[in-house]
Amino acid sequence: MNSWLDQITILPESVSLLIIFIFGAIIGSFLNVYIYRFHTGKSLNGRSHCMSCGTSLKWYELFPLFSYLCLRGHCRTCKCLITPRYFLVEVTTAILFVLAGLVSGGPVEFLWLLLMLSVLLVVTVYDYNHFIIPDEMTIALTLLTTGWIGYQWWLGLFTNAVLGWTIFAAVAGAGFLFFLWAVSRGQWLGFGDVKLAIPLGLWVGPTLVFSFVVVSFWVGAAISLLILGWQKHKRGKQSLHLSEETLTMKSAVPFAPFMIIGAVLVYFLNFDVLTLFSFK
Repeated sequence: MNSWLDQITILPESVSLLIIFIFGAIIGSFLNVYIYRFHTGKSLNGRSHCMSCGTSLKWYELFPLFSYLCLRGHCRTCKCLITPRYFLVEVTTAILFVLAGLVSGGPVEFLWLLLMLSVLLVVTVYDYNHFIIPDEMTIALTLLTTGWIGYQWWLGLFTNAVLGWTIFAAVAGAGFLFFLWAVSRGQWLGFGDVKLAIPLGLWVGPTLVFSFVVVSFWVGAAISLLILGWQKHKRGKQSLHLSEETLTMKSAVPFAPFMIIGAVLVYFLNFDVLTLFSFK
């Protein structure tokens, strides 16, 4: 059975996915600019430049992925190291766009997923850098998820009962995080994480909200332990931007990236943690 990609183009699916990958890398490059200039008052129309020497980049230094690899991660003019974040955002966007193309049921769902994933990447990197989730991004995600759910309901794919359970599950997931926030007085996670849980819960659906919350904590624990182990192995070297000091068990870490990774894994893999505890 042909996929929707084969139905809307004469190109083989592999070629279509390659085009989506390239398109994703281009969008990732734009997201890098947006993340850097968001809430700084800088225009998105300004020319890209080296953060160290301020030299404007030439056109051949602006190819996503390719330019970073050719320059070996260094500025052509001052040879200063370019943060690998730019490359990681571009390649991650490209990979996620390809996954969206594979799991989407049609062009409308595909375009909606591209918007969702783009905003989620912005939130991930911004919270990682600044320990804050912009309300604009949470509102955008909420509008995207509610719009998609409303569209499915309008098409008759969602019954009123499913719609109600979807909203209830998302609020319940956020309610659990709100409980943790209230009990810890904001020490365990921020209120922005509580608000973010609502659109993420709407996105994964009522049957996977529990899995999304659980996997988020699993991802957070796994990544934190890996970082602690790496720092112990490379003691004396500060290699990751989580704080100005070396990460410890009491260090503050941004939780939104863990939530987003958990939601993405659950959504694309359709992973239900309860299946791990089912016995025949």
